[in-house]
Amino acid sequence: MPFTCQVTPEVAGFDENLREGFIEETRSLVRWVLSQDLPITELLTADYTFLNERLARHYGIPDVRGSHFRKVQLPADAHRHGVLGHGSILTITSTATRTSPVIRGAWILGNILGAPPPAPPPGVETNIDGDGTQVITTSVRQRLELHRKNPSCAACHGVIDPVGFSLEHFDAIGAWREKDGDPRVDARGTLVDGTVVNGSDDLMKALMVRSDLFVTNFTQKLMTYALGRAVDYRDMPAVRSVVQQAGRENFRVGALILGVVQSPAFRQRERAAAEPVRVAAQQGRE
Repeated sequence: MPFTCQVTPEVAGFDENLREGFIEETRSLVRWVLSQDLPITELLTADYTFLNERLARHYGIPDVRGSHFRKVQLPADAHRHGVLGHGSILTITSTATRTSPVIRGAWILGNILGAPPPAPPPGVETNIDGDGTQVITTSVRQRLELHRKNPSCAACHGVIDPVGFSLEHFDAIGAWREKDGDPRVDARGTLVDGTVVNGSDDLMKALMVRSDLFVTNFTQKLMTYALGRAVDYRDMPAVRSVVQQAGRENFRVGALILGVVQSPAFRQRERAAAEPVRVAAQQGRE
């Protein structure tokens, strides 16, 4: 499965070995879920990961030695579950120099829940870091709170930011932290449905309450790949049918894949692709 981490953080502690570790960790979890035919929701809930010594040291997890990757049970106080605790995801959803609750929140809304937020309105200032001439001592959260005072920004940020804030204990390259500058990290937020979250553990639980959104989004992407075209509203009954059937088997990856390849859209695509070959063969005999 192709996966890259092509950003280059300007953060102390980041190097190419860490980049390679991030990539291998995420690839390994995806391979494990596929090979073991686990529920696709394991990508969000896994209380284990795949580490070598370099990556374990970065995460603060003891007793991992050597450069080879192996499956490691995460301690409860690691607060890492599935891909949202991976350095790869936490890094690509940060800027080069700091975390970004906005990017992280938008990434989760779009890639996990299938509900991407709209782009910012034209003319709205999105830079919360100033012009670089002053030393910033406020946290990202404090600067975003000032940004949200603009009525044009408040509506979208009210949806995006609480999701991103829940991951603020992870810095721009996924290491755990207690402070963001001088202030202590505040990972509290209220999601759009009224759910109060405080940190990554609460976020995982909130996402699993609506795990049907994640499974549906995954199935849409799987069907897009299978059909070789974008999925639109006409395909949604088939997507819902696949999700419903796979739900009887706890959303196992194999059940989702089987549902897609047995769907009328996929089988009709096969017949449509075969038709020109059949016609050509018939013409060749005439």
